[in-house]
Amino acid sequence: MTTADYVALALFIFLWVTLNWITSSAHFFNRTSLTLAMNERRREWIYNSLRRDLKMIDTQILSGLQNGTGFFASTSIFAIGSCFALLGATDKINAFFSDLPFILNGGRAAFELKVAGLACLFGYAFFKFGWAYRLFNYCTILFGSLPMVEDALLDPVRAERAAERVIRMNVIAARNFNAGLRAIFLSIGYLGWFLSPYVFMATTIFIIVVLIRRQFFSDARLAIMDIDVQ
Repeated sequence: MTTADYVALALFIFLWVTLNWITSSAHFFNRTSLTLAMNERRREWIYNSLRRDLKMIDTQILSGLQNGTGFFASTSIFAIGSCFALLGATDKINAFFSDLPFILNGGRAAFELKVAGLACLFGYAFFKFGWAYRLFNYCTILFGSLPMVEDALLDPVRAERAAERVIRMNVIAARNFNAGLRAIFLSIGYLGWFLSPYVFMATTIFIIVVLIRRQFFSDARLAIMDIDVQ
């Protein structure tokens, strides 16, 4: 491990933390992030469900959210297993990298540390996805406690409290899911470290720029925003 490796790793962690802070901020670049805008759409969805007794559509949406989270949790487990497989083939892969030009090969110990870091990255993603899966399950239970239309009209305060519980749980679940998804995206940038620390820094910055663009400057963000909101 060289000084450049430690600098690249520190930059990776710093940009990761900064990205989490930026996407969770109320405003950045004088714009609302895609994540926070979607939280408002979640609120609209749950309040709309109070006005209909037949909630099959809502349960299908919740099921889709939970199934998608379960898919990524399973993918993270497979990725962790692949990292252990890489550790078992360290000598072959290290010999392969040694023959390639423009590759800064740090040796067996450095390679194993990099693979261990990648496994930790996927482990973090798995725990985030696993917790999000459980929270979406709780959200489904809370959704089942929403009153029927007639009861909501008779006691709107109680209905609003029940809706807010569902909204908060759904937003927290989505926050954990997004954290796991960011870890998956950043793992692509992390792969650059196997080539050189300079490639690692470049790929990390590239991934961060892409994610920030999607949060604040993408067509997807404009599609869900109100016209008068920046």
